[in-house]
Amino acid sequence: MNLILMGPPGAGKGTQARRIAERYNIPQLSTGDMLRAAVKAGTSVGLRAKAAMESGGLVTDDIVVGIIADRIGEADCAHGFILDGFPRTVAQATALDGMLTERGLKIDHVIDITADTEALVTRITGRSTCSLCGEGYHAVYKKPAVAGECDKCDGTLTTRADDNEETVRNRLTVYHQQTAPVIEHYRNGGKFKTIDGMEAMDSVFEKLCAILG
Repeated sequence: MNLILMGPPGAGKGTQARRIAERYNIPQLSTGDMLRAAVKAGTSVGLRAKAAMESGGLVTDDIVVGIIADRIGEADCAHGFILDGFPRTVAQATALDGMLTERGLKIDHVIDITADTEALVTRITGRSTCSLCGEGYHAVYKKPAVAGECDKCDGTLTTRADDNEETVRNRLTVYHQQTAPVIEHYRNGGKFKTIDGMEAMDSVFEKLCAILG
């Protein structure tokens, strides 16, 4: 089963991808992680990516698709994979389709976890993380017993610099502008479904599993 999981920042896509990976025993593939691994391993496509980054250029779509091609050829992808955060443009989706077709593969499901923009802004801007143990907190949904301190280890809670309202709203706008055409690309192929990410985490997971079978 080959799955593309989509969703705006803060919608819970990463959490659900990890749960799907565990339930179905298929790996969650993040383009960022794959890129770093390819560069470290010194593969041919990894060397191309490294050269692009060192020259200050962009890692092109063909390089990213090449890295995905290498990764899905590994043993743990024999029964499928989850693509998390890719493709983000129609050009990337088309390139991915072509690469998979060449290998006799296809995407089985494209699922978009949707969420209300205002709720996402509240979710993201309220997040904080312990600088020592990594435990996550939220100003509304999961407050620490002592403000600014971790309940588990007394470490200091920190927030990401880009988790401010202006930046978050911009990230969400860019996400929707980029992915709207991608959604139409897959909707036309009959593989696209949406799930309301505003529901409880377990409910979202149950609905994902109902789609996946």
